Amino acid sequence: MNTPNKLTVLRMILVPFFVAALLAGNSLPHHNLVALVLFAAASYTDHLDGKLARSRNLITTFGKFMDPLADKIMVISALVCFVSLDVANVWLVLLIIFREFMVTSVRLVAADSGVVVAANNWGKAKTVSQIIAILFILLFQYLLELVSLGVLPVFTVFGGSAVQWFGFFGNLLLLVATVMAVISGVIYLKQNWKIVAREM
Repeated sequence: MNTPNKLTVLRMILVPFFVAALLAGNSLPHHNLVALVLFAAASYTDHLDGKLARSRNLITTFGKFMDPLADKIMVISALVCFVSLDVANVWLVLLIIFREFMVTSVRLVAADSGVVVAANNWGKAKTVSQIIAILFILLFQYLLELVSLGVLPVFTVFGGSAVQWFGFFGNLLLLVATVMAVISGVIYLKQNWKIVAREM
């Protein structure tokens, strides 16, 4: 297994640790910071493995399939946790999950036909928008955690409740990521419709 593929596997290994930290609550002080660091590290491996694969000509069938799958596992795990913690709109998350399952289904159909479909630029832009949204939501939650720990004084945002404003900004970023997900999903399905239609 080459280095880019090892980084992809590492990203998947980090997911349960990220979820455990995010859901730890009061049992782990600064748990949102731990979750933020783990998610940022996992996200960086996504950038690094692609960069290494292209620069060193280490692109493999395993990497083409598993790299986007690892991204989906990482992102969906975070979003499901956010819904559980009531910091993300459930309908936005459901749309993103539906898109991911649809695209994965197309990939599996293509793979069964002997075709490996790599991620396109729209898919990569979608992933970046999701990662940005998740990182900011984690940051917002950590700031609120610092208030609950007494590290920061209670503060307002634009004269209003920090909880409400952080929730608004987080879901606004998530809305952008959802729009990108839907657009990229439609483009992905259109580009590979002949493969799907052939198997129907």
